[in-house]
Amino acid sequence: MYTPRRTTHDGFELQFGTNHLGHFALTGLLLDRLLPVPGSRVVTVSSTGHRIRAAIHVDDLQSERSYSRVAAYGQSKLANLMFTYELQRRLAPHGSTVALAAHPGVSHTELARNTPTALRLPLTFLAPLLTQRAEMGALPTLRAATDPTATGGQYYGPGSRGELRGHPKPVSSSPASHHRATQQRLWAASEELTGVTFPAR
Repeated sequence: MYTPRRTTHDGFELQFGTNHLGHFALTGLLLDRLLPVPGSRVVTVSSTGHRIRAAIHVDDLQSERSYSRVAAYGQSKLANLMFTYELQRRLAPHGSTVALAAHPGVSHTELARNTPTALRLPLTFLAPLLTQRAEMGALPTLRAATDPTATGGQYYGPGSRGELRGHPKPVSSSPASHHRATQQRLWAASEELTGVTFPAR
């Protein structure tokens, strides 16, 4: 989160490569094993950051033309949701495996250690009011993975106003995350970048 511009071992922009492409590739490689298992799920962890300066720049997914650590993080977390929704659409006709997403709210971990200095000091003072324990932040992901009433395409997050903290509940995502044509373009670009294609059924 919010790293200075760096690349993964494979040469991908670090936040996009780690937060989206790695999950996309792992899911594609494991999906054949999940599909025969009734009730199997793919849960992808997004963030409220998918709303902040977030857009999918299909023509510049690696942020090579310009780089903002906040915008790159937002793009990667928006990509997580678009991947979930497109995967669910592809899985739905087959009924055995579903795709869901979750986000932890603002949890007290060291994820934000790369926050720009200008924001770090104010956030230090506000942290006790805004954050929750890491154990609470894990609950939306656990609910998405285990709730027997969960359905494909649902998104879970903390239940407080602003989804910062609290017990998990179904939440909504940004209008941009539901843009189907962009989901499909992102999917095609992700297959091309990773070399991982999903099984056809």
